[in-house]
Amino acid sequence: MTFRQARWDEPAIWDLAPSAAAGPPIAIPGVPERLRRKAAVRWPELSEPEVVRHFTRLSQMNFGIDTSTYPLGSCTMKYNPKVSEALARRRGAANLHPDQPEETVQGALEMLWRLERLLSKVTGLPEVSLQPAAGAHGEYAALLLVRSYFRDRGESGTRAEVLLPDTAHGTNPASAAMAGYATREIPSKNGCVDVAALKAALSERTACFMLTNPNTAGLFESDILEIAEAVHASGAMLYYDGANLNAILGITHPGRMGFDVAHLNLHKTFATPHGGGGPGAGVLAAGEKLAPYLPVPRIVKKGRKFHLDYDRPKSIGKIRRGYASFGLDLRAYAFALTHGEEGLRHVARRSVLNSNYAGAKLGKFLPRPFRPLVKHEFVLSGAPLKERGVRTIDLAKRLLDEGVHAPTVYFPTLVEESIMVELPETESRRDIDRFIAAFERAVTDSPENLHAAPRNLAVRRIDEVRAAREPLLSWKDLRGASAQS
Repeated sequence: MTFRQARWDEPAIWDLAPSAAAGPPIAIPGVPERLRRKAAVRWPELSEPEVVRHFTRLSQMNFGIDTSTYPLGSCTMKYNPKVSEALARRRGAANLHPDQPEETVQGALEMLWRLERLLSKVTGLPEVSLQPAAGAHGEYAALLLVRSYFRDRGESGTRAEVLLPDTAHGTNPASAAMAGYATREIPSKNGCVDVAALKAALSERTACFMLTNPNTAGLFESDILEIAEAVHASGAMLYYDGANLNAILGITHPGRMGFDVAHLNLHKTFATPHGGGGPGAGVLAAGEKLAPYLPVPRIVKKGRKFHLDYDRPKSIGKIRRGYASFGLDLRAYAFALTHGEEGLRHVARRSVLNSNYAGAKLGKFLPRPFRPLVKHEFVLSGAPLKERGVRTIDLAKRLLDEGVHAPTVYFPTLVEESIMVELPETESRRDIDRFIAAFERAVTDSPENLHAAPRNLAVRRIDEVRAAREPLLSWKDLRGASAQS
């Protein structure tokens, strides 16, 4: 068998020649005729090296943080330390079961309890729950806390609206809607919240204002204390979307800014695996007013032992099968302990330095619509490319041919043909310079090459609209598409 670069439309290994040892179907008594095989099973005859090389090649066809720079804005795609991976694979961690008796998991409960204390310090909020399964789950749970708080105050009928800036992550309005709230968008002014517009929108109907700081334009909301005062004066809660915490880690925190509740993404700030739809690890931190409503169980320490406490009358209840994403929480705890308090501050400083360095360089090729000094990420506008008949999506596809993942494109939506770049602290200057050189080659390439990109990948450019409407979800679909083409 000859191996070459694999393509999506090539036969899978199970479509190769059937084994000569395959015999006729075995008749099993009691199995209905309609469920019995009509032909022998076609087992592949492949050596171990052939199988290993096939799947290794498939893995190499993907972009990943272990192979190249991953400048995906707002996602903080940082390198995952292998020591953390090794810890999570240890038998004592990997073989835990959520239904084990408390006395058999005291070490695990202590680690989770300590992580909650650590994250309380990071957020500046007194109570923390590790129960949410991911960031969006944390958003939803936070809004359930808000809803329960106003229900107890007899205001659930009036506090029916959640305000969001036009720079909000897309999951924010979705979470608000799932929690039963109407949403209202607040415009930006020079990339930050228009405070006058926010104050005009606040009313007795407002339950919460959802905000991330720094925001998705990479800008620190310098009016945050005024924003917090206005929100609280209206009787509403202020929610912190922790997607961009990497920029302020150890420097400041949501509690100091006046936030009442926050979610964090351990798969961003604390370097646990990220991508592919999971695994996720959300964290929910709450101030004094909302802490009684945190989900159960809560980990409590009594003497020298740790217990799962379900006796929380005001709790929103249990929101997932187990208590936490233990393997990811362990990785995050290892990351925090490895860095220490000063090291976590260095994480923030380095991420801000990387962003401003790359932003200054790339600003020579495309305009930057906001002020030059940013935090963890920056936004470019690909609008000038349209004069050459090129769009941001063409540039993104061309970057793939350079061996780096494309930045986030078309978000935030307040920038025409937006390109959002984030280079976290784990990227060296050498790797950032390589990315800048690749970006320069891509942005100065001919329109013909940009339209044809990517050229060097196993899969060429797809019809994205058709792919969304007619997804190919099995190998049979792929073979059918190949035969039609």
